[in-house]
Amino acid sequence: MSEFLQQLINGVAWGSIYALIALGYTMVYGVLRLINFAHGDVYMVGAFAGYYVVRWLKVSEGLTLTGVVGVFLFSMLACALLGFVIERCAYKPLRKAPRLTALITAIGVSLFLENAGQLIFGADPKFFPQIIVKKDLISSGGVILTNQQVIVLGVSLFLMASLQLFIQKTKTGKAMRAVSFNREAASLMGISIDRIISITFVIGSALAAAAGILVALTNPKIEPLMGIMPGIKAFVAAVLGGIGNIPGAMLGGMIMGIAEVMVVGYLSSTYRDAIAFAILILILLFKPSGLMGGFKGEKV
Repeated sequence: MSEFLQQLINGVAWGSIYALIALGYTMVYGVLRLINFAHGDVYMVGAFAGYYVVRWLKVSEGLTLTGVVGVFLFSMLACALLGFVIERCAYKPLRKAPRLTALITAIGVSLFLENAGQLIFGADPKFFPQIIVKKDLISSGGVILTNQQVIVLGVSLFLMASLQLFIQKTKTGKAMRAVSFNREAASLMGISIDRIISITFVIGSALAAAAGILVALTNPKIEPLMGIMPGIKAFVAAVLGGIGNIPGAMLGGMIMGIAEVMVVGYLSSTYRDAIAFAILILILLFKPSGLMGGFKGEKV
């Protein structure tokens, strides 16, 4: 039981990070019907943005609360700007193009960010300074809960709850839901489609940056290709929960993280990445709309 509880704690921590990245996929798909495959690489840029801020502060271990918040905010702002630029330069010109064209462009943007990252940051791994010193909060009966895991879960839940409130309660959030439901009708009602799409990319990219910093707390080795597999797994999490459904992305991320950690703990680390693709195949076979998704009728 103690081993199960420990794996569950680890899985929930990882799952919350997958959920943050999956939110970017599901938001963009909900508004644009586009799978932004560059999103995982935005997560990578967020980790490196935080890394260079910490280096600029010349901190080797431990930051004040203000410093930690500053690192998060800088990284999130940098990736928000990157998301805005990607949308305006890569996707906006293709707004009326076939979906396949936009999909290929997304793959191209992903490859560009990965190779640009190797040129700018260097291909060798970097080690993220421990801005929050690791401490055991609970260590009993073979179960260990660290302050870093609590922070990862707490920050993730706070950001996810804030996003849900933003979508449900604010005027901009209601506009995003309207654009997702019917873009043409929303435009006729006076909603700026370009503005809403840009805001969607900005918010999704900022959440990916936060995920990059949170990962660096528990797994401090970062490198330019670190966004490939987490990006794919977060996409699977979004599909599992119901692509385009924000609560579904949260649920899918948690399930993905717990499933991955349980497979590593009870079977073998060899299957760590395979579980994501197994889940994707199963969900496409038995419930293609996802756990919280639903089919929409279309007039023909």
